Amino acid sequence: MKPKVLIIDDEEKLRGLLSRIIGLESFEVFEAATGKEGLKILARENIMAVLSDVKLPDVNGVDLVKNIRELRPYVEVINLTAYGNINDAVKAIQNGAFNYIIKGDDNEKIIPLLNQAVDKARLQLKVYELETKLAKKYSFANIIGQSKQITEAIALGRKVAATNTTVLLLGQTGTGKEVFASAIHYESERRLMPFVAVNCSSFTPELLESELFGYKAGAFTGAVKDKKGLFEEAQYGTIFLDEIGEMSLELQAKLLRVLESKTFIKVGDTQTTKVNVRILAATNRDLMKESEAGRFREDLYYRLSVFTITLPSLNERKGDIELLAKHYMEEFAAKINGRINKMDDEFISLLNSHQWKGNIRELKNCIERAVILADSETLTPDQLPPDFRFKNGGNSNALDLATIEKQHIFKVLQYTGGNKTEAARLLGIGLTTLYRKLEEYQLN
Repeated sequence: MKPKVLIIDDEEKLRGLLSRIIGLESFEVFEAATGKEGLKILARENIMAVLSDVKLPDVNGVDLVKNIRELRPYVEVINLTAYGNINDAVKAIQNGAFNYIIKGDDNEKIIPLLNQAVDKARLQLKVYELETKLAKKYSFANIIGQSKQITEAIALGRKVAATNTTVLLLGQTGTGKEVFASAIHYESERRLMPFVAVNCSSFTPELLESELFGYKAGAFTGAVKDKKGLFEEAQYGTIFLDEIGEMSLELQAKLLRVLESKTFIKVGDTQTTKVNVRILAATNRDLMKESEAGRFREDLYYRLSVFTITLPSLNERKGDIELLAKHYMEEFAAKINGRINKMDDEFISLLNSHQWKGNIRELKNCIERAVILADSETLTPDQLPPDFRFKNGGNSNALDLATIEKQHIFKVLQYTGGNKTEAARLLGIGLTTLYRKLEEYQLN
């Protein structure tokens, strides 16, 4: 398929001449006499490159570059002018123009430049399409739930996404705080830049500092070369600090500096590093109480809590349990064989009556295990963990329970291909406990 090129020039004869020359070089050419006409063509055609005169009847061609890039971010623009002007040339490049050439003097450059511009635009289109898919995948539209609590939280998230405001996400473990953080990022102006998530509880204070801010070579034993920190990796994008309540007081002071001055000092460095990053944070702790107890800086708390969103627990949004369960059933069934397509009434009833201490994360793991164990197209109580079925006074003796547990472990191990670490994760038990049960049930 021929790449499409748009010529925007109010001089009809010159426009026609350029069109014939470019058309002979395996391009499909479109013409417009004004900026407004050109933008209409861009809106309906998959244009790869634009040749635009600087002096147009309705708009300055240099300023038009910005309009074109806003409409089609991947399209490359070459500005044409009858008279060279350094200021216009500089502004055109600043606005995102691919090049700026003089009519007549640079005619022999047009075809090579167009080829280069189209090649670059094609690569940019691929990146743009991938980023657009990513943005759709992680947008608020993909957060499941119809309850008042979750819809109100989503509405707040959408409002704050359009700003650069720091956001503090509150809620129990497993309520989807990272999902919310990524949705805020992907519906913001920073969506095409990096989204970096870090769990502050996963590192020692010393290691967390070097992970966040990086270090200079020689800062400590083993630091043989400079390393970028996660703040630098997230430059112009968003960094999500999960479990921020676990951060040490010393490191909290350094984070406060980033919030106040947009600068930090790497481990072992004497110079400041500037950074332009939006900060989103999350915790399941009451930071005000932590502050009163001297475990969290009060000034940092107020800087982080400019805008807070509290995510409801799954027990507070019981009406969403069936929706979430069906979503995860379809997701995991597709990975296995796709034949599982419904849940019986008792299965749903047991899900609704369960106290979900682990929230959405626990529900997701529960449905994944159920799909693994299912022998028919319908999920039934038989695929639920034993405590679901017997906690409400069901009749079973210890032998029945042990038999069910043995079968459950055996099927999960089959699903994981014998991977005991993954099996322990799906079963919701420690690896040591799994090894003990394997020995007890002679499943080794």
